[in-house]
Amino acid sequence: MSGGHFDYKQREIDYIIEELEQIILDNGRLKTNEELRKQSWNDTEYYKKYPEALYHHKYPDDIIDEFKKGLYYLKLALIYIKRIDWLICDDDGEESFRNRLKNELNQLNEKKLN
Repeated sequence: MSGGHFDYKQREIDYIIEELEQIILDNGRLKTNEELRKQSWNDTEYYKKYPEALYHHKYPDDIIDEFKKGLYYLKLALIYIKRIDWLICDDDGEESFRNRLKNELNQLNEKKLN
């Protein structure tokens, strides 16, 4: 495995990215039967009394927009951490550092535009 200078802490950022992407996708969505089963403490009577519990939390659009901004910055940070880590650990030379950084930043910005 490459890198390691930062004790692979970038994995924690990657986990946060995945969680935040899921929160954005789930925003206000009706929970699946599987998701409801995971909440075994709730039964049919509970959902009759609290029908809002059948849905994921619904954040306003402006908050979701801020989540998306944060998601972009986390992805940006992850790219920099990975590239710097590989350079410091001599997995990349200076030229490959520059090239890979440029390519990954371009890919991120292309996704942002779509």
